[in-house]
Parts: sequence; C-alpha cells; structure tokens
Amino acid sequence: MTVAASRLLWDGCVCFVGIGLPSAAANLARHTHAPSIVLIYESGAIGARPEVLPLSIGDGELAETAIAVVPIPEIFSYWLQGGRIDVGFLGSAQIDRFGNLNTTVIGDYAKPEIRLPGAGGAPEIAMHANQTFIVMKQSPRSFVGKLAFRSTAGFLDGHGARGRTGALGAGPQAVITDLGILRPAPDSQELQLVARYANVSDDQLMRATGWALRRTPHVAVVPPPTMSELQALRALHARTRRARLPAASISATQEPHE
Repeated sequence: MTVAASRLLWDGCVCFVGIGLPSAAANLARHTHAPSIVLIYESGAIGARPEVLPLSIGDGELAETAIAVVPIPEIFSYWLQGGRIDVGFLGSAQIDRFGNLNTTVIGDYAKPEIRLPGAGGAPEIAMHANQTFIVMKQSPRSFVGKLAFRSTAGFLDGHGARGRTGALGAGPQAVITDLGILRPAPDSQELQLVARYANVSDDQLMRATGWALRRTPHVAVVPPPTMSELQALRALHARTRRARLPAASISATQEPHE
C-alpha cells in the first residue's frame, strides 16, 4: 500500500503531506524515484527532508530539515489557496463512495462511540489542492455506506455536486488501500476499483467495502514492490524505530537479519 501510494507522486511534485501513511509514502517517494519532491507540512515546514518519520506536524525533525519554516497562515493562504499545491496527501478514519472523509466521531455526534482527532487542515487541503490522494486500509468499518460525520468534502453527493460549490481543486483522484486503488468515475464521481494487488479476490473487496463497489471494465494488477523500494521503506522504518525507541526495546524488536 505504501509503495503503491508513493508511485503516484512524481519528481518535483509539491505535496502537502499528512502524518502517518501519507508521510511514509511521500518520504519513500523522496528516497526512491522523486528526490526533488517538495514536502510541505501543515506546521509551516517547506521542503522538509526528514530522515525519520515525524510523530506529528510539530515534530522538530521537520523544522530542522526544511528549506524554510513559515507561519501557518502563509501555508494556507499563499501556498494552498494560491494554487501552489500539486497534491494533498491525506489519511482518514472513514470514507464513503464519493470520497468524503470522517475524522471526527464514530457513532452519534452528541454521544459518540469514539471521538477522533478532528479534521485539522484536511477540509482546506481537499478544497484547494490541485488534487488529493487518500491512503487508508480498506474494511467495512472504514469504507462505509454513510459517514457518521462528514469532516472533509470529497465529491459530496457526486454527479457534479463538488463543481457546483466552486471548489478549486479537482478533489480525490486516487484512494490507495491495502487491497487496491480506487479512482472516481468520470460521470458520477463515485469511487471505482481500477487496480488490485495480486491474489486479492472479488470476495475480499466486497467484504471490505460498505457499498456495492463498482469496477472499471479492465481492472489492472498493481506491480509488486521492487527490491529497491522494499529496501528503502524498510530502512526508513528502521531509522524511525531507532530514533523513537530506547536501546533495549530496539534490540528486542529487531529482525534476525538486522
């Protein structure tokens, strides 16, 4: 999933990066095929080149390795609203068939089963970035027929609803999961399967999706990760573990070949 997501980014791309899987994918791209990618984080770090994955947008690793650190209002007004972001890279707790996201609550808003971190800057990123990519694991709990709360707009109710709002960005153009890749249908903007990983079955996809998932006529098979991609990703995670865990914990969690 991380490798497939990283491949969608290109050298020189200006990418507004979310924490977690989006950050892992974007930094993997930087260490492999896109060394000149410009990573922008919500805290104001521009051109960050972290050696380890940041814990949050306020991680000092981002400021220490950035070309510049600017005030948050400048990130949103000059860079994002100014149309200078090629890709907004987001994660989410829930997504619906039209790419709308929920990162606020699970269950009733007044008495939620789970209170989530909230939307942060995602609504603005999804509205103004030239396009957005979403990376998240696919399950019936996360790919739902109806969101408990709409934190971030994708294509709203589809069928041109987003365009009628005047939103400048093109919206979610790829959803990368642990089963495959979804893209919006040109007519309805409903997410449809365009590629799957090897050995992923129709039954797996149906059981992991809370709506009747459509497919393009010719669903591609995602090429497996190359050895160089795997080595770069494993090295990135190994550096992160060494930086975050006490020495005794590192010894206990290392693989034998390490």
